[in-house]
Amino acid sequence: MKKIITTSNAPKPIGPYSQAVLVNNTLYISGQIPVNPISGKIESEDIKVQTKQVMENIGAILKVAGMNYTNVIKTSIFIMDMGNFAQMNEVYGSYFTSAFPARETVQVAKLPLNANVEISVIAV
Repeated sequence: MKKIITTSNAPKPIGPYSQAVLVNNTLYISGQIPVNPISGKIESEDIKVQTKQVMENIGAILKVAGMNYTNVIKTSIFIMDMGNFAQMNEVYGSYFTSAFPARETVQVAKLPLNANVEISVIAV
């Protein structure tokens, strides 16, 4: 059974997709960009600030699904500039304590709303 997961504590989708979809015990969270769900805007160009906002958005979606970061098994990270990898990775890593999820990080040419980072998640 497919269940759509949504929360006002993460940005509203900017296209025809859901914030997340729960199928059986697996949660698929759509790529999150650093939009503040209250203002509806990206409030900083700084990669650390943007990564923190993305991770907070993901955390809000996990929470509504009855999960947290320990449930995350896979992440996909899209970054505008690999030169920012270390700073992004520092913030990203602070949300996990052990049993880190599998992941890939890919430099891309452009992201929605000119974000510097986007992260999608699979959790069980």
